[in-house]
Amino acid sequence: MKKGAAPNRKKTIDHIDCRMIELLQKDGRIPNTDIAKEIGISEATVRSRLNRLIEEGYIQIVAVSNPIKLGFKIVGILRIKADITKIESVTKELSKIKSIWFVVHATGDSDIYTEFVARSLDELNDVIFNQIYKIKGVVRTETSLILKYIKRRYDWGTALT
Repeated sequence: MKKGAAPNRKKTIDHIDCRMIELLQKDGRIPNTDIAKEIGISEATVRSRLNRLIEEGYIQIVAVSNPIKLGFKIVGILRIKADITKIESVTKELSKIKSIWFVVHATGDSDIYTEFVARSLDELNDVIFNQIYKIKGVVRTETSLILKYIKRRYDWGTALT
């Protein structure tokens, strides 16, 4: 490494980053100036730290919506059993399907959990039979529909404080 060159690795998050995350989890629209006042740092520091947290994938700042209220008639969870040797390619292909907004590897009876939205049963049928089952490595799916959201909170803080 050249003298004075910084190593190419992500910086870990500290208590200031954790406090910023906690504030943003409560209100994603909180101004940087308010975060700075609350924590006792400069707005420029908040801005640079916030950019790093986003760039390094610690957080996203988005509007979390209720798909049922936005007109989606079918909202649910798809559990997918996959050929374990093809799980990476299966999840890559699942991630390309617009109706699927959440994809994770999981333990238990299914290898992959996804969450989806659909405008109708016909659209869900198309997603399952014309898109998902055409992915090489998909063995079976199980669908659960969400009838009503009871609790959806995103202010769990961090495990680092």
